Amino acid sequence: MEQLNERARILVVDDEPANLKVMRQVLANEYRLSFAKSGPLALQLIKNDPPQLILLDIMMPDMNGFEVCKILKADPNTAHIPVIFVTALAHEQDESAGFAVGGVDYITKPISPAIVKARVKTHLSLVQAEQLKQAHVDLVERLGRAAEYKDTDTGEHIVRMSQYSKLLALAYGLSEQQAELIKQAAPMHDVGKIGIPDAILLKPGRLTADEFACMQQHAVIGAKILANSSSPLLQLAHTLALEHHEKWDGSGYPYGLKAEQISLEARIVMIADVFDALTSVRPYKKAWSVNDAIEFMSQQAGKHFDPRLIGLFIEQLDNIVAIRDAYSH
Repeated sequence: MEQLNERARILVVDDEPANLKVMRQVLANEYRLSFAKSGPLALQLIKNDPPQLILLDIMMPDMNGFEVCKILKADPNTAHIPVIFVTALAHEQDESAGFAVGGVDYITKPISPAIVKARVKTHLSLVQAEQLKQAHVDLVERLGRAAEYKDTDTGEHIVRMSQYSKLLALAYGLSEQQAELIKQAAPMHDVGKIGIPDAILLKPGRLTADEFACMQQHAVIGAKILANSSSPLLQLAHTLALEHHEKWDGSGYPYGLKAEQISLEARIVMIADVFDALTSVRPYKKAWSVNDAIEFMSQQAGKHFDPRLIGLFIEQLDNIVAIRDAYSH
């Protein structure tokens, strides 16, 4: 991410030197500019040092702007860079074609300096907003890993269970956006473990009643850590931290919630969490086989777990195992 005190860098691509000169006059005082006179040269510059924004002409020899944009959007390393087409092609179908290949905006020549400045500022603001959002998500996951490293050999547990949670949410019928939010919040479900003594958390044998009562407090501790946020992501993480050990029949903790008193998101995450815990090595147990874990969890449908969600989880088992294999060391 760009440092806050550093001007954003923009790549201007046009085969006409006069057009490059105009863009320099319009933007050089506010941004760091790079220039390319052809599509292939632009792609090489972008590969070596990706800019924050690209102003791209369409009518160029060898490779037109549409082709350049298609290549950029097909590459995960450059797909995120916004492309604004700046062109003499003023027909509606040309503009539609620009958006179809992944452009975020379309400016016709001769340009208006005020319009160029406004559009560039708008799209760079959107880039910054997306970067801040991603930093937020990354921080949530890393805090989740910090807690997880206390009682597992790897942080891969939260990666797997987050992926399982999204898969199950989609199978239930939640939207991509809702399922992604669950995936992003799930890593924080056990953050309260940082408040549990290692002697209890890492104990290889069975916990005493007092030790188990202490262990149960991690749900409340996690909820306190995540409480009172205005962020939808952290609000959901708060719910997951508090409710992921509740049970469908009301025998869970910390509040003994029952059935649909437990949030749907927590009912989803608890299934993903338990499956991964059962099939992973922990200080107090060996890893179970997938079949043994599924058999046990099926028996717990209507007791520990929402019966409908268990059925959907089993229907997704091939995909679940694929995720497990992909994120196992």
